[in-house]
Amino acid sequence: MEITDSNALGKVHGGVVMRAVDSAAGTAAARHCGRVCVTAAIDGLSFLEPVDVGDILVVKARVNDVGRTSLEVGVRVEAESWRGGARRHTTSAYLLMVALDDDGRPAAVPPLRPETDADRRRREHARIRRELRTERLRRLKEHPAGPVGGDGQGERSEPAQT
Repeated sequence: MEITDSNALGKVHGGVVMRAVDSAAGTAAARHCGRVCVTAAIDGLSFLEPVDVGDILVVKARVNDVGRTSLEVGVRVEAESWRGGARRHTTSAYLLMVALDDDGRPAAVPPLRPETDADRRRREHARIRRELRTERLRRLKEHPAGPVGGDGQGERSEPAQT
């Protein structure tokens, strides 16, 4: 990571890491289904340790589960000093990707065939996250609050006066 990637604390800005996460998830999803895939949502992203300027990032992505047109991709980011040494687990994320056909509409995704116990465990955890996400969205629809400054209907609000 370069100095231009740093924040005010001299660490790599979280948005730079998020971009690497998104790119890796898109690549893993596209390789699975042979189609362009776009990010529909980030279901969870945790910064576990800061990334230092000069670190080399190792980003690993794997499809955990698939739906009809969507995929959950798990991403793990590790950082290693350019001088060498042990890798540090810095970031974990789960992204929901949607496969698109040539007209930009959601397209069917091939099934996922877990091969190992670890693959089956990741799939089961992905399904639990899907159930929790569905329940959370159902409950939020019952009590719409909208984004900060919004009316809950998706319209833009005026910028805050400072």
